[in-house]
Amino acid sequence: MRVTGPNGGPVLVFHHGTPGSASGYRIVEDPAHARGLRVVWISRPGYGDSSRQPGRSVVDIVSDTAEVLEALRVDSCVVGGGSSGGPHALACAARLNAAQAALVVSSHAPFQANGLNYLAGMGEDNLAVYGAALHGEGTLRQHLEAQRDQLLGVTVGGLLKAWASLLPEVDQAALTEKFGEKAVADVQEAIRTGVDGWVDDMLAFIKHWGFDPAEITTPTLIWHSSEDRFNPLAHGQWLANKVPASSSHFLKGEGHLSTWHNTPTMLDELLSASQH
Repeated sequence: MRVTGPNGGPVLVFHHGTPGSASGYRIVEDPAHARGLRVVWISRPGYGDSSRQPGRSVVDIVSDTAEVLEALRVDSCVVGGGSSGGPHALACAARLNAAQAALVVSSHAPFQANGLNYLAGMGEDNLAVYGAALHGEGTLRQHLEAQRDQLLGVTVGGLLKAWASLLPEVDQAALTEKFGEKAVADVQEAIRTGVDGWVDDMLAFIKHWGFDPAEITTPTLIWHSSEDRFNPLAHGQWLANKVPASSSHFLKGEGHLSTWHNTPTMLDELLSASQH
């Protein structure tokens, strides 16, 4: 866990992507601090120094988040999640009593989503990871261990090459200009002690999340973009149609990473939604 920002400020709990960690994104942190928000980052089990929880489901993040809030003596919060943090933010919107509003950016939908061609439009690297997950933990672990060997010493340029199938030009520019060094540090912290967190995330994503997005009554903001190759736009559209309490922004010409240029607007809307 990592907590940044003003003591006593309203709390934003932000859930990281896959692989990821509590090291967080400065592109979220700086505008959050400017709005007086205290930001809480939680490494999911198996990432960084967090102990593994084999067999966990997406919904298990709710009890983890509740324990963190209790330790911080926080009664209410807003929640956010980017990429594979999105399902975890949705879980909190559905089941965390303290959650007043949720922000979900570039998220994926449930693997069993009716009417969604889940893998359509994803880059080859994502397809390979999902394919390995569907063959079971052994195959998945072998695949991710090879990825770890590549990523542990990677530079920003190396990450651009490693994610080539996932990054349209607009995301390549965003990684170079805004995300690069921090993205590398976040990924390397996530896998520093192994790939357990990454393995368990992927296995959790291909089974039932443990809750239904249709049960969410907490105000939920969904942001997604047309050029996303990690989680294609159809995922965000499916979620927007499924979550009754949602409002959505679908951006043309932006990608998985470049969407975050809108963070100040996202946070303003999140804080506004939490007041209703």
